[in-house]
Amino acid sequence: MHLSMWSYPWDIQDQGLTTLAAELAGRARLNTVSMATVYHAGRFLQPRSPQEKIYFPEDGTAYFQPTETLWRDKEIRPLVAQNLVERGDMLEALTKARAKTGLKVSCWTVCLHNSRLGALHPEHVTRNAFGNPSVFNLCPSSPAARDYVVTLVRDITTAYKPDMLELESPSFMGYAHGYHHEKDGIGLTAEDDFLLSLCFCEHCTARALKAGVPVDGARRTAKRFIAEMCERAVPERQFPDFPSAGIDAFRDHADLHAYLAWRIEPVTSLIGEIKAAADPATRIVLIDGPDAWLGGIDLAAAGRLCDGAILCCYDMTPDAVGAVIRKGRAMLGPGKFLGLGLRVFYPEVDGPEILKARVKSAVDAGADGVTFYNYGLIPAKRLDWVGAAVAGLGQPSSGGLGRTD
Repeated sequence: MHLSMWSYPWDIQDQGLTTLAAELAGRARLNTVSMATVYHAGRFLQPRSPQEKIYFPEDGTAYFQPTETLWRDKEIRPLVAQNLVERGDMLEALTKARAKTGLKVSCWTVCLHNSRLGALHPEHVTRNAFGNPSVFNLCPSSPAARDYVVTLVRDITTAYKPDMLELESPSFMGYAHGYHHEKDGIGLTAEDDFLLSLCFCEHCTARALKAGVPVDGARRTAKRFIAEMCERAVPERQFPDFPSAGIDAFRDHADLHAYLAWRIEPVTSLIGEIKAAADPATRIVLIDGPDAWLGGIDLAAAGRLCDGAILCCYDMTPDAVGAVIRKGRAMLGPGKFLGLGLRVFYPEVDGPEILKARVKSAVDAGADGVTFYNYGLIPAKRLDWVGAAVAGLGQPSSGGLGRTD
């Protein structure tokens, strides 16, 4: 059973490897640490940091040392975080200390969600039906963006040999995913957000036209819906079965429906290229949620090309968690890794019992593992909740460096 916790390099630096191993392997009864290797901006309240209770990570940077020969002549290149320069390479430290800590290492890797690189390379970001760029999302149809992500995974897996690498955002992103000081006076519905997120950049246009997809008609339809959204006094649902019906919610709009069906192709093929470039010793899995199709991910198609997925079910009831995992298992098949992602945030988790119920429901439904969010963002006492939730699920019998309270 894969039992892990998402973690930031600065949290591991603050606590130290000995404490990390004691807390994860001993106290929380986990056997893996999932460290952010490429990450975005944020504002984090850090209850256990001895100094930095509020932390702003550097935007769009890499927490590993790139191999220069792999990146020579690449149009889009990773930007190394000052954290690595000033405080050391924690990915190297973790992978070298596996035998000592008893913790396997997974690389939590943000792929196309990168505002810093998007601002540097605006010709390679997604653009809506009006041509407006979403600087936080490099486009999966862009050859340069694809080359960046494929090389990123190749570099990490060959240089560091992690046990697993988790792909976050190798896909299209929603409009409302988040940037800085976002303003929305309309009150966007879920379908409005989706329509605003549809990409019609030159790379998507060329790729779709080559496949015989009616791009111009799809763009006109999306543009019309966005314009109508902007003219309403109050929000109004236009597609009552969205998102439950998937792309078929737009079945009465043939060109748009065809474009949405095609939209899966650049994401699926990118995942295949990522897996082909990765070191075969490292498992490559997706991180997404129950409605992964919104970003252009076909879980069944992607699962045939990579090693599996982690489905995040943060605030769901135990029954709903089980339903998501059963559906995910049916799509991935029996031979692929299927993990559950859970947050340990209050009030959606107000004690160990709800966490335990969600974990049990997922494992009963066929999950192969659980990853918890997030080591540095929760009080230490909640690690005991995690330990209680996973008790008996295959935690290491002798890994780690002991327990501290």
